[in-house]
Amino acid sequence: MTAPLLRTELPGPLAREVLDRDRAITSPSLPRAYPLVPRRGSGSVIEDVDGNLFLDFNAGIAVNSTGHTHPHVVEAVRRQSGELLHYSASDFYLPIYSQMCAALAETAPMSGPVRVFLSNSGAEAVEGAIKLVRRATGRPYVIAFHGAFHGRSYGALTLTASKAKYHQGFGPLLPGVLHVPFGTDDTFAALEQLFDQQVPASEVAAVFVEPIQGEGGYRVPEPGWMARLREVCDRHGILLVADEVQSGMGRTGRMWAIEHTGVEPDVLISAKGIASGLPLGAFIAREELMLAWGAGAHGSTYGGSPIPCAAGIATLETIAAEGLLRNAETVGTLLLEGLAKLAARVDVVTDVRGIGLMIGVEFATQELADAVQQAAFERGLLVLECGAATIRMSPPLVVTAEQAEAALRVFAEAIDACR
Repeated sequence: MTAPLLRTELPGPLAREVLDRDRAITSPSLPRAYPLVPRRGSGSVIEDVDGNLFLDFNAGIAVNSTGHTHPHVVEAVRRQSGELLHYSASDFYLPIYSQMCAALAETAPMSGPVRVFLSNSGAEAVEGAIKLVRRATGRPYVIAFHGAFHGRSYGALTLTASKAKYHQGFGPLLPGVLHVPFGTDDTFAALEQLFDQQVPASEVAAVFVEPIQGEGGYRVPEPGWMARLREVCDRHGILLVADEVQSGMGRTGRMWAIEHTGVEPDVLISAKGIASGLPLGAFIAREELMLAWGAGAHGSTYGGSPIPCAAGIATLETIAAEGLLRNAETVGTLLLEGLAKLAARVDVVTDVRGIGLMIGVEFATQELADAVQQAAFERGLLVLECGAATIRMSPPLVVTAEQAEAALRVFAEAIDACR
């Protein structure tokens, strides 16, 4: 399918029927970006219910890592669904659960043995990691960062500090969580002040960090920042937890974004792109940490269910077999260079940043970012806002150079229409 190709007005007549039904029956808490009503997809293209074709540069919020309906992933799902739909790995020995854990462990950016726990989502994996670090260290406090997004369940929501609206009306949140600035020298002065005036470092179990912030604006920390953070953690016996829910699974041209820094985490959290669209999350931890808790300390009825595990194994196989890490780096460079040229031409773009296929384009105002997102949709390009005034580009790892060029052209047209 070649995209963009718009056959109707947006939203079209069938899409409007879906919108009317949705508004009448679903929770109004769902934060819809624009009236996209997808019917099917292939690679980096989405077709809506009216037959309009969109170039997908948000990939279901960085979820469809191998593209939509990749044949190898679809076949793995089809094969597994004909054998076993579900059996709980919390209570029984599901073969594909340990197979998926072993496949993930092979990618772990830690030296030495690791153990893996599978969940249904990134937020669930964050919750499990909070429990693990507190149990393993015997310490009550955890630290996260301004601008962070770790999920919407209570522990993950407490770590989240990208927008105050996510907390509004839900307090009190999880106790023992503190926040400091992200990505600059200010981090370390704030940590020292925190240790001096609020919480002794000896009572901090872990620091939770996104190697590249996602919903907070696709913010890349300053060079050397992660190494300095690792040194602070080591000096005080604090664990370093890398939340790679959005930045992992090859999105930055390496399997995990933290690999760009040369730093090893103690715990790594993954989800989103881990199973190319099926619900699966995980946290990987150094073996000595996992051995700190025993049977019954944590579990999940559906986490690591057979079909998501089959999709996860196929996703890892596809990333390796098709050279998708290299493609993310190559096409990502093309996009970054093209966006930098665009930014030099228009004064409304204030920054272009990112690594691989995790790219943020910052605008002068939130209103302008809103308008450009909508204008891109109206022209058949799917992008998504993040942070205060940033549009993220996170296409599937299978995106081609030709599709990247088309996206740059449409994105430029959208900006010009909003200036």
